[in-house]
Amino acid sequence: MQSEIPDDWQFELTEHHHKPVILIRFPYDKEGLTLVRRLTGVRWSQSRRAWYVLDTPMYRQRFGLQTELAGKEVLSQIHPVNQPALERFIQTLQLKAYSPSTIRTYRNEFAQLLYLLKDKLVDDLTVDRLRDYFAYCINKLDLSENTLHSRINAVKFYFEKVLQRERFFMEIPRPKKRIILPNVLAINQIEKLFAQLENLKHKTMIYLAYSAGLRVSEVVNLKIKDIHSERMVINIRGAKGKKDRIVALSEGILELLRSYYTTYKPTDWLFEGQYAGEPYSARSLQSLFHRAKEAARIRQDVTFHSLRHSYATHLHEAGADIKLIQELLGHNDLKTTLRYTHVSQRTLERIKSPFDALNLKKG
Repeated sequence: MQSEIPDDWQFELTEHHHKPVILIRFPYDKEGLTLVRRLTGVRWSQSRRAWYVLDTPMYRQRFGLQTELAGKEVLSQIHPVNQPALERFIQTLQLKAYSPSTIRTYRNEFAQLLYLLKDKLVDDLTVDRLRDYFAYCINKLDLSENTLHSRINAVKFYFEKVLQRERFFMEIPRPKKRIILPNVLAINQIEKLFAQLENLKHKTMIYLAYSAGLRVSEVVNLKIKDIHSERMVINIRGAKGKKDRIVALSEGILELLRSYYTTYKPTDWLFEGQYAGEPYSARSLQSLFHRAKEAARIRQDVTFHSLRHSYATHLHEAGADIKLIQELLGHNDLKTTLRYTHVSQRTLERIKSPFDALNLKKG
């Protein structure tokens, strides 16, 4: 099987749509295109400009990639000598009130190092040995920049926060992060997407997400008390980074919310799930978005989060100040918000291609 894969194919282990995947790149030709399309479950990513498959042991073996055990599997195979280190690591993360998802990510990344060490005590590692380990992650495991950053952060946390070895990582360089511009829907695409929504509840959730630039988790975690119609604002509580923020409430959305409230009569959560007293499932809302996207025949590789990207970009195109957009989105760093200026028509419309200045014969 592995011999079928051409030598000029390149692979990258990364995450896409919150799932571990293997990106596949190769020189464009009919033979390569035919071969890649034979792979079970292969898909094209417009944002990454690459084909991809789910990151599975089968595909790692087929592509000749180094394999790592999955998170839960590796946890059960850490040598007893390093089990206390893992326990102190998790406890410190909990005491510092890190989010469950961050604790899970850090735990799994740190566990990969502990598993590889076998019976060697992690506390005895030197800076040079850690440099060698991260080089191994790049050269043998072929980890993506984002995954490698997570692993470095996890190991750094252990040595500097658990063992209290200050500035232990000063001599370990970090890989340069790949800059990926956000995928943005045009206004007419937003309208086509919205036109596919007939159910009042579904319509209210997705309209609300775009109208205020909300993450999927922020939509499903809204409570009735978070909507302030008198002040025309929405309170977003405990968002990413454990931050509260206030966003504007659209007049059109307020009318839709009133109609929704009259019909569904929620009691606590604004959008209740299948069972009483539980919020709507984030995964169900994401699936709902993808069904509407497919029905609208939108071919770009967009996700529910693209509604937030589109909100920010459309605000910028309408003349909103970039600092205001930063506050509305809850970004700590202005650099994160500035990405939207790179995909904004307000910026691009000032650019005239030199091609338009050429004196060419028509036809």
